[in-house]
Amino acid sequence: MAYFDRLVLQRQRHLKWPALDRLEKLLMLLCGAALLGFSGSTLIDILTRTLGYPVLSLQEITSACFVYGVFIGAGVASRRNDHLYLTAVADHLTGRSRFAVEILTRLVVLAVGCSMVWYGWLNFLAGFSAYRMPSMLPIAYLYAIIPLSGALIALFSLEQIVNGCRRGFAGFDEKLDPEPVL
Repeated sequence: MAYFDRLVLQRQRHLKWPALDRLEKLLMLLCGAALLGFSGSTLIDILTRTLGYPVLSLQEITSACFVYGVFIGAGVASRRNDHLYLTAVADHLTGRSRFAVEILTRLVVLAVGCSMVWYGWLNFLAGFSAYRMPSMLPIAYLYAIIPLSGALIALFSLEQIVNGCRRGFAGFDEKLDPEPVL
């Protein structure tokens, strides 16, 4: 299990609550599983089509793995400051101006997360009136991840806003901590 502990980045540790580290680790594993499912189902789809025996349900699996991987990845990347985060401006500022830009940036990301929750939920509910072929499952299962991803993005933005207000946004470890090699 210690191997999987390396999935949680130590970069900008002062902006993270240790209680959410397990969630980040779980999200990274789920994102990896979705990527593996996407790649595997694409490979099998190509092989079966080449052999002349296409399996149509593989396209549904491929698209579901892709959509879930993208939205789970967006959620976890917001905690890791790898997605939906503009650093170029804030990194060159200090003092109150940096604080203001950091807060504003995270408030924008928080608004995006809340919008994803609201509009993703509406989209999810509307998805029960359309069906995927050939399984005839409601397309809502594909949309279910959108409000969840928005909730994760909002949670991680709030985490960074609270910790940034308490400890400051410019961390001593920002430039020193390289990404782990897996």
